Amino acid sequence: MNKTIIRLILILTITTSISCHQNKNLLNNANPTEKGFSQSKLDSLGRYLEDTGSEALMILTDGKIVYDWGNTDKKLLVHSIRKALLNSLYGIYIENGTIDTTMTIGQLKIDDINPLTEIEKTATIADLLKSRSGIYHNAAAVSEGMLASMPERGIHKPNEAYYYNNWDFNTLGYILEKQTGKTIFDLFNQHIARPLGMDYSNDYITVKNPDDNWTIPNVDGFYQFEEDKSKYPAYHFRLSAKDLALYGQLYLNRGEWNGKQIIPKKWIELSTKPYSITNEDYGIGYGMLWNVLIPNENRKSKSFFHTGVGIHMLGVYPESNLVLIHRVDTEKEYEFHQGNFYQMISKVWDSKEK
Repeated sequence: MNKTIIRLILILTITTSISCHQNKNLLNNANPTEKGFSQSKLDSLGRYLEDTGSEALMILTDGKIVYDWGNTDKKLLVHSIRKALLNSLYGIYIENGTIDTTMTIGQLKIDDINPLTEIEKTATIADLLKSRSGIYHNAAAVSEGMLASMPERGIHKPNEAYYYNNWDFNTLGYILEKQTGKTIFDLFNQHIARPLGMDYSNDYITVKNPDDNWTIPNVDGFYQFEEDKSKYPAYHFRLSAKDLALYGQLYLNRGEWNGKQIIPKKWIELSTKPYSITNEDYGIGYGMLWNVLIPNENRKSKSFFHTGVGIHMLGVYPESNLVLIHRVDTEKEYEFHQGNFYQMISKVWDSKEK
C-alpha cells in the first residue's frame, strides 16, 4: 500500500480516537416537560437572565440537560468555586494515604511572612479544610468584605470558630502540591478534567503582585501571588458552565464516572457534613470546601453548593437529582448582582412543577 495512504489512514484513526475521547462524556439533552419542568416558566427565566446580564445557566436532571441558556461553552473565572474543585483532589489523596488530615501546620513546617504563633501551628489540615484554623493572617485574593470581617490574630484557637478564610484555602493548595509533588492544575487535569471529558487544556501561568487594573489572563488556570500579604498564592481556574456541570454531576453520582470511582463516596459524605453553622435562619452550614443546605422542615435531605462572588453557582441537589450552574462574565463590567442571583434561584425552582 502507498506510504502516503498509510499515513492518511493513521492520521484519520488517531483523529477519530481523539475526537471520541473528547466527546464520550458530553451530556445528553432531555425534554424539560418530561422531567417535570414548565417550558413557559423556563422561557420566562431565560428572559430574566437576558434582562439582568447573566452569561449562562444550566440545569441537569437525572444526568441530562433540561435547560441550557446562554454561552455555556465560554470559559470564565470560577472565583471561590475553586475551593469546591480542590475538594475532589483532597478526597483522592486522603483516600490513598498521601495526605493525613491530622497533621499540623507545625509538623508540615509551614510559616508565613508574619510568623505564626505556636498555638496557630497546632491547626491541622482538617481545621483548614473546615475553615476553622484560627489563623487570621492576610492572604492573596482576599476581598474587602473578607478582610473587614477577619478576626484579630489569636482571638480563637484552632477548631474553635469558623471564618471563611483565604489563608486556609491558599495554604491547602500549597500543602496538596507539597505532599503530591505535582501542581494543582496538573492534578485536576489528571484526575478530573480528562476522565470527565472537560474542555480543559491545562495551560496555567503565574501572576505576581497584580495591581488594581490587572486583566484576568486568558488561560485555564493561574497562581495569584501577593507577596506583601502571604507566601502562598491563590490558585484560580477558568472553566465553562458545561465543565462545571460535569463536575457537579460527578458529585451527584457520588464520585462515580463511567463505572469508575473517581472520588471516594465516603469523602463526599464526610466533606458535605456541616461542621459550622454559617446562616441559622436559612439552615446553611460549612463542611469541607462546600457549603451545605441542612435538612429541615422544608427539605428532607441535604444539598451542597459553592458560589463565587455571590453570583456564580455550582449547586448539587441529591433529593431532586439536580445540578445547577450559573455564570456571569465578571471578567468585564457587569450589572448582575446578588439580588438578581436570589431571584434567579427562586425562578429555577418555581419552574420545576413536580
